[in-house]
Amino acid sequence: MSVPSSKPTVTEREARQVAEAAREQDWRKPSFAKELFLGRFRLDLIHPHPLPAAEDAERGEEFLAKLRVFCETRIDAARIEREARIPDEVIAGLKELGALGMKIDTKYGGLGLTQVYYNKALALAGSACPAVGVLLSAHQSIGVPQPLKLFGTDEQKAEFLPRCARTDISAFLLTEPDVGSDPARLATSAVRDGDAYVLDGVKLWTTNGVIADLLVVMARVPKSAEGKGGITAFVVETDSPGITVENRNAFMGLRGIENGVTRFHQVRVPAANRIGPEGAGLKIALTTLNTGRLSLPASCVAAGKWCLKIAREWSAAREQWGRPIAEHEAVGAKISFIAATTFALEAVLDLSSQMADEDRNDIRIEGALAKLFASEMGWLMADELVQIRGGRGFETAESLAARGEKAVPAEQVLRDLRINRIFEGSTEIMHLLIAREAVDAHLKVAGDLIDPDKSLQDKAKAGAGAGVFYAKWLPKLVAGSGQLPGTYGEFRHGVDLSRHLRYVERNARKLARSTFYAMSRWQGRMETKQGFLGRIVDIGAELFAMSAACVRAELLRTQGDHGREAYQLADAFCEQSRIRVEELFGRLWTNTDAIDHKVVKGVMGGAYEWLEQGIVDPSGDGPWIVDTTPGPSKADNLHRPVD
Repeated sequence: MSVPSSKPTVTEREARQVAEAAREQDWRKPSFAKELFLGRFRLDLIHPHPLPAAEDAERGEEFLAKLRVFCETRIDAARIEREARIPDEVIAGLKELGALGMKIDTKYGGLGLTQVYYNKALALAGSACPAVGVLLSAHQSIGVPQPLKLFGTDEQKAEFLPRCARTDISAFLLTEPDVGSDPARLATSAVRDGDAYVLDGVKLWTTNGVIADLLVVMARVPKSAEGKGGITAFVVETDSPGITVENRNAFMGLRGIENGVTRFHQVRVPAANRIGPEGAGLKIALTTLNTGRLSLPASCVAAGKWCLKIAREWSAAREQWGRPIAEHEAVGAKISFIAATTFALEAVLDLSSQMADEDRNDIRIEGALAKLFASEMGWLMADELVQIRGGRGFETAESLAARGEKAVPAEQVLRDLRINRIFEGSTEIMHLLIAREAVDAHLKVAGDLIDPDKSLQDKAKAGAGAGVFYAKWLPKLVAGSGQLPGTYGEFRHGVDLSRHLRYVERNARKLARSTFYAMSRWQGRMETKQGFLGRIVDIGAELFAMSAACVRAELLRTQGDHGREAYQLADAFCEQSRIRVEELFGRLWTNTDAIDHKVVKGVMGGAYEWLEQGIVDPSGDGPWIVDTTPGPSKADNLHRPVD
């Protein structure tokens, strides 16, 4: 059986075409965030706030109660951090509890929880130990259960989902040592051989991979008479001959996760284990991530709640200059930021999750915004907590306990949260992904106008079509309900949140106008303006979070559940967010992007190597990227089944 000897060589254009082909091209359902980027504030899509059905809430609350007892009595977070491993008995307990099957339908032995309660469960487990939250999330959010739920055959679901619900741990394998967010260069191959495929290649950062029983593997199938080929998804049994877990990776945070390097050498996978048709792998992965990404905001919400609790308790106990430190303005501002941001992140998470459950809206942008915003804000909240704690924030919990003080793992939370800005799409990639969706309408209208390969005749035709679209669209961005003082009056109850919603409406139109100006200025080069696009996306994220915070505050008020306090928190968040939005708008056109580009060229050209003198580099020897030529493994198999 012949296998590729090197990675595919692709141009930038080819890489973009692969990514574009994997996108969902159509918008069959409404999207609040998509409308927001187009300058249309569709409050009706999120208000009144959607709620779970009574039976779903009852089932979810019942499981949360059981999970809380388990977390409080069976999970020793300090031990997991110290030993860098989740004990087998904890994993076995999670299996007995049914936690592996939270999102799996009851007819397959799962708990059938909604996205809302699944995320609440992840937040609860992650607060007890972030590594446990990651174990459960990697298994269900992106592992075997979710792709099969969306794309699997009835036979595949019947065979694998009962196992995933109770006994088997799963993992998702896409990344390779030299392939991250550029899947066009994927090198792992799957060659058809009768009624099976033969897999060869190496996968990196396989979360759960060290202990997994089942894998979702993305591999490139060569085009043949039997199929069109392309990147394809497979369910693979980990005990198949030819699979070797060559390394268990270690990280600055999340020390308990079972993340490894997995090699496939002539691994036979039944054709019946292929998920979807050949070439559908990336589309399956991206669709899975639309809701799968919501697990990361869940962990950030949990961290925010914990940061707030510790900040409150510590700031009341610690005195400086005759007063508790919370009464000093510099510390108080940090506490306010943590409280207001935690409220907003939970609002974004619950709203996005409930919309996913109802399946009335397309939430691909909302889910991505939630991941982006929560991972950035979660990191900032943890950093502020470390600052509030001072030297104790930098000290480990183990050291604090050794000298008789409360073992608060603030520095660990900071380390654990850092990966969220990279997991499942780095901040930079999320900016580009969301920006692509946000400007989709413009690109469809411009079409041939910005395609360098099109003829002048095609460009002229596209220009005429674009003129018609913008002639209708642009006038709607001049004025709107955000300019009328009485609009959104139902959000006035002691605290006036209506003014923030009017701000969102006005600035949604401003955001759309800014995008249009940029398209007019740069046209086909727009996609290279990553700094500009990142700021556009960040503005949209802030406006989405402001909207969610106000809608959640009104929901809590109508339910009589801390409504007054919720209004105060929403008001504080919106005031803080507005400052960030104004700064981002200013930086759209006044920034250092051009000079930064010149400096980077100088750095890469060696012009500033003299600046690096006067240090010693403690890095070890070895290649920047290890060679992953297909072939048999030369390492011991570190796979560790958990009974």
